[in-house]
Order: sequence, then structure tokens, then C-alpha cells
Amino acid sequence: MAGLIAFLVIAVASISWAKWDPYLHKAFTVAATHRLGVSILSGSGTRAAPPEPSLGAAVSYALAYFQAIWTALVAGLLVAAAIEALLPRRWLLWVMSGHGRLGAVVGGLLAAPCMMCTCCSAPAAVSLRRAGVPVSPALAWWVGNPAINPAVILFAAFVLPWPWVVLRLAAGLVLVFVAVTLVARLAPAAQVGTIEVGGDAGDLGPRSWGDAAGRYLRSLGRLSLTLLPEYLVIVLLLGAFRGWLFPVAHGLRAWGPLAVVLFAIAGTLFVIPTAGEIPILQGMLQAGLGVAAPAALLITLPAVSLPSLAMVWRSFPPRVSIALAGSVALLGVLTALAASLLIRA
Repeated sequence: MAGLIAFLVIAVASISWAKWDPYLHKAFTVAATHRLGVSILSGSGTRAAPPEPSLGAAVSYALAYFQAIWTALVAGLLVAAAIEALLPRRWLLWVMSGHGRLGAVVGGLLAAPCMMCTCCSAPAAVSLRRAGVPVSPALAWWVGNPAINPAVILFAAFVLPWPWVVLRLAAGLVLVFVAVTLVARLAPAAQVGTIEVGGDAGDLGPRSWGDAAGRYLRSLGRLSLTLLPEYLVIVLLLGAFRGWLFPVAHGLRAWGPLAVVLFAIAGTLFVIPTAGEIPILQGMLQAGLGVAAPAALLITLPAVSLPSLAMVWRSFPPRVSIALAGSVALLGVLTALAASLLIRA
């Protein structure tokens, strides 16, 4: 009982501090101004093209990115450590994996109120898998945080024309409740439940407040040391080469369908803060890039990223992670096709 109470306190306090309270205030501002800031990709409200590769581009992007997400990253680590160290294992497995084929639905619905970006929800996905949660609900919780984030949908409704909002919501629902279910089937039967480093399903959680504190600090330290260094390095690299990933200044409209595929792949790999796809999309539309290529970023940018894939790589079977990334890119292409049919440039 001590562990469950401690988990609830940590989870509610962390998410309230990093997400619920700031987003409540931000919603009123966005509703009044119909603006969500400038594109983090270019760092400008008037220029859609990101800078050419350089050390300065790497550092400037990393600083802007971490300034935007550091509270959510801290909250994500705090919640991840609480899942691993404090929750009774049997109770967690009953909640997350006691529903058969509804695993993705359960994971997605539990994810929606948390509203984390893909990198900030990745540590908790790692902890869920270490605790023995099956692939489907753990995967749905991870991608459900950014893909069906209700705050992002609300911000989009205040800022973008309604067809974009419908496409964003539809793509997120398809990803979490359809693609995840299909991708999870690629997991070998032996890895559907616990993974190699998973713990005892009969673990009843900490026996006392002192035991809870010790377990929690050990888990938090291990997660921070194993996940953060590679995360920082990949963010710096992506920030440095974002001008190559998104060659907006190189006559992109003349590339035709190839631009859509390129943007779908780049969006799947790149990393942004929560709701960062909206000002990026606005900037590209204002720059006259048409509808299709920017639409490919509508779901690919928030859903997954190279840093978050690296974080969870050892927690999910590799072919599941690869298939999920491929599904996100494909969904980006399909979203671009739908946008080109439904929306005028």
C-alpha cells in the first residue's frame, strides 16, 4: 500500500506540474491569440527553412528544445521510476495486461491524460516493459502520449483550419489503436510478456516507506544514467543536421511525391517538443510549400523520434520498433495524400 500511495502522489504531482497546469493556462492564451509560437525547426516566425548543418545549429536547437521540454522530461523520469520501483507488480499487470486483445486500447486511454512528448514518455515505457507489461499496452502507452494528446488537439483547433484538426486526430487514433495492435503481433511469443530484465510478477511492491524510498532512488538513478546521455547526443546531431533533413530552401515543391516521402521519414526521425508540429506546419504553409509535404509531418513529428526509439530499443523486440517507425512514416504519407485531396493549398 505504501508503494501505491507514493506512486499516485508522485504521478499526479509530476504531471500536474509539467503538463496539466501549464496547458490549462496556455489553452486560454492560444484561444485568445490563435497562435502557438514560432517554428522550433527554423527558430523564426518568418522563415520556414532551418539553418545549414553546423555546431551552432546543434547547440541552438538543443537549447531551445530542452528549454521547452525539461519539466516534462523530469516528470517522465519521476513517473518512470515510480512505475518500476513503487507499484505492486501484480496490480500493474492486472491493469495493463488483463484485457486480452484490448491491450492497445487500455494503454492508449491511460496515456491520453498524461500528454507527454514521445521522448518524455519513453522512460515510462521502459519501466512498463521491465515490470513485465506486454508489448501492446506498453507500446500504446508510449505512442499514445504524443499521438492522442488532447491538449495538442485543442491547440490545433484554436490555430489550424478544421480539416487539419480532423486529420491530426484521425491519424493519432489509427496509430495508437490500429497500427500498434498490428505491430505488437510481430513480437515473439516469448517476449510478449516479461522481457529478460523484467522482474517477478509476484512482487507486491515496497514493504515500508524506507524500502519505497530506496527502491525509488535506485530506479531513478539507473534510468537517468542509462537513458539521458544517448538522448542528449542524438538531439544535438538532429539539431545540427535539420537543414538536410528538411531541405525547405531547395525548391522542394519541384520534388513532387518524393518530397512527401522525404518529409515522412524525416518527421519520423526528428524530435520536437509537445505541439511543436503545429507552428512548424504553419511556417511551411506560409512559405508556400503546398499542402502534401507539410501534412506528412502532422503525425510523424510528434509520434516517435530517433531519440525515443533509441531509449526503448532494448525494451521492445527490434522488429517491433522498426515496424512501428515504418508504420508512422507510412501513416505520414497517407495523411499527406488525404490532405492533398481534402485541403486546398
